[in-house]
Amino acid sequence: MAETQTEPDISYIASVTRVRAAAGVIFRDQAGRVLVVHPTYMDVWEVPGGTVEPDESPADACTREIREELGLSVPAGALLCVDWVPASPPWDGGLMFVFDGGVLTADQIATMRLCPDELDRFEFVEPERLGEMLIPRLARRVVAALAAIGRGGVYLEDGVATSNR
Repeated sequence: MAETQTEPDISYIASVTRVRAAAGVIFRDQAGRVLVVHPTYMDVWEVPGGTVEPDESPADACTREIREELGLSVPAGALLCVDWVPASPPWDGGLMFVFDGGVLTADQIATMRLCPDELDRFEFVEPERLGEMLIPRLARRVVAALAAIGRGGVYLEDGVATSNR
């Protein structure tokens, strides 16, 4: 018996919640410090990464952003965390994916070339100093991502781990 295909309900599809998505990467140096970057368009520190573009996966977005922002050809590694960020108008709620970029070699660090339209500097920061460098939600996310290295990914809401419901 053949299965009948029905037409999608366009009005229902239009009503479904849509969320923004972004992907970042945690790179470390040989001393275990975390790479943070300073965007040219705002006065905060971030981890490398950016917005997921239409028809792009979070992992592909991460790999693209690494290439664009840092001039490195490094694929996104293991997923460390997904963080649900509540809406904060004008921004909709979003899903922030953080991947493990691994430990950069001295040669990789020496060949990094910041995209001058996006970033003006970078720094490797000790994990205990992340709270001083990053906005609180991002600091919580990065600390949780660091804790997940080698242990599997974690789900967060607003940078805080939640129990399984």
